[in-house]
Amino acid sequence: MKLAEAESTMQKTVESTQRAFNTIRTGRANSSLLDKVQVEYYGTPTSLKSLANITTPDSSTILIQPYDKGSLNIIEKAISLSDVGLTPSNDGVVIRLNIPPLTSDRRKEFVKLAAKYAEEGRVAIRNIRRDAIESIRKQEKSAEISEDESRDQQDKLQKLTNKHTEKIDHLFAEKEKEITTV
Repeated sequence: MKLAEAESTMQKTVESTQRAFNTIRTGRANSSLLDKVQVEYYGTPTSLKSLANITTPDSSTILIQPYDKGSLNIIEKAISLSDVGLTPSNDGVVIRLNIPPLTSDRRKEFVKLAAKYAEEGRVAIRNIRRDAIESIRKQEKSAEISEDESRDQQDKLQKLTNKHTEKIDHLFAEKEKEITTV
């Protein structure tokens, strides 16, 4: 594994962690809460975003306007069955999701969930580093690169690891602040 590959994979891990953070409620309406919702549309699991226009008219409401009015009921059912934790209300034209204010206990739970996602991201980055270091050491043993080159690449790899771990820490700090802000 080359340094460029390792950096690319680490960047993808940071982006994945960011997407995981986006699925956590913060007490404010955010259409990314519905990213994981899959709707059984004509026998095919389809993402909600491809079936409807999702908007946030105010800070406590998500409005879902399906492109096909006939899909209102299946979208409503999919949201009810998902782990979003919100109850949809269907008025025949649009589906409204009211975001209730978070209690302090619920905020603490969401901060713990965000911390779990952050730790998973950090572990993934450390695993990428471990694999890359093994690759560098194999190259050194097979005399493809010198000992000095090996150490130099390992140092660069550690700097990349630190940089991406700090990015995840920064994202977590932002999300924690977002969740705890009333």
